[in-house]
Amino acid sequence: MAKAGNCRVQTIRYYEQIGLLALPERTEGNQRIYYQEHMDKLRFIRHSRELGFSLDQIKEILTLSEDPFHSCEEVDQIAHSHLQDVESKIKRLQSMRKELKRMITQCAGKQVADCRIIEVLSNHTLCISQQHPKP
Repeated sequence: MAKAGNCRVQTIRYYEQIGLLALPERTEGNQRIYYQEHMDKLRFIRHSRELGFSLDQIKEILTLSEDPFHSCEEVDQIAHSHLQDVESKIKRLQSMRKELKRMITQCAGKQVADCRIIEVLSNHTLCISQQHPKP
């Protein structure tokens, strides 16, 4: 299952431990028996993680998905909230990118004593933005 799900065995055990994946049945020899439902849920979890959803968000979506007649409004809210977080991170990254490019461009690349990058990193007032967003 780990190979098919493109993850480590420890990841599957962890998902089982925190309740994202149901514990599998076992053979008389104590080997785990996984069914297609396990694989489908693992793929759902892995895809959700690739899109940056937290384990708590995934757990909540999985819980909501157990009732096919439940309104998807709560799922929409989770996805919308996650999108806002992603957009905020993109803004922070763009700001960092701009500042890094500026520092690199202004550096003459001669001696450390004259390095603009070190100067800006040492003196926050030299930055374009005095308030870098927290990573």
